[in-house]
Amino acid sequence: MHTATILVGLGAFLACAVEMVEALTIVLGVGTVRGWRSTLIGVGAAAVVLAVLTAALGPALQKIPIDDLRLLVGGLLLVFGLQWLRKAILRAGGARALHDETAAFEAETAAARSEALGEGVDSYSFAISFKAVLLEGLEVAFIVLTFGANRDEVPLAALAAVLAVLSVIAAGLVARAPLARVPENSMKFAVGVLLTTFGVFWGAEGAGASWPGGDAALPALLVLISVASWLMVRGLRADRPRLTPEPGRC
Repeated sequence: MHTATILVGLGAFLACAVEMVEALTIVLGVGTVRGWRSTLIGVGAAAVVLAVLTAALGPALQKIPIDDLRLLVGGLLLVFGLQWLRKAILRAGGARALHDETAAFEAETAAARSEALGEGVDSYSFAISFKAVLLEGLEVAFIVLTFGANRDEVPLAALAAVLAVLSVIAAGLVARAPLARVPENSMKFAVGVLLTTFGVFWGAEGAGASWPGGDAALPALLVLISVASWLMVRGLRADRPRLTPEPGRC
């Protein structure tokens, strides 16, 4: 299998897994405290909205000329990738507290307990679960569509995303608790590196540049960005104590 194809699938899987772990934590927190009926209705409604948006945006992206698409996708992936990578570097270097799914779960359950229960469909449970799944899912849909449309590999990216969703849901059902043992911070670091790599690669191609060796330059670029990120982490760790993990979004 082509190296670029493997990286597309890996990037889609990891990004989707990270987002779904965060969505699962929120859904579990609300459902455990306030009941599952309204919570799952919110999840289902968000899934329907995501399906409609994905079905509408997919064909539209494929109509854009390939060079324009690569420039657009490269720029957007850099925005996402550098944001994820910056936070991951700060966390790995001790300048920012690590993300803690257990703390996030406890914070979500505390917030859910503080709200009064409504009759019929609980508006609080519906709204929180709908927002969590929709926001996290939008990032997943964006990554799947842009990765796939740019290389004509939407089925591969979609399959990777589906496998990630099923893996996270299965793990959550077995554990019936937030997936605190998932190396989420390391996964975010890897996703940040991958998105930044593809952003630089496709953005340069869309602007008219050509890479030595074509797609064969991708692994070298990936290594370069990884090493640069690692050096930044080392620099931050030099004289900085580790911070206590904290809840919150990526």
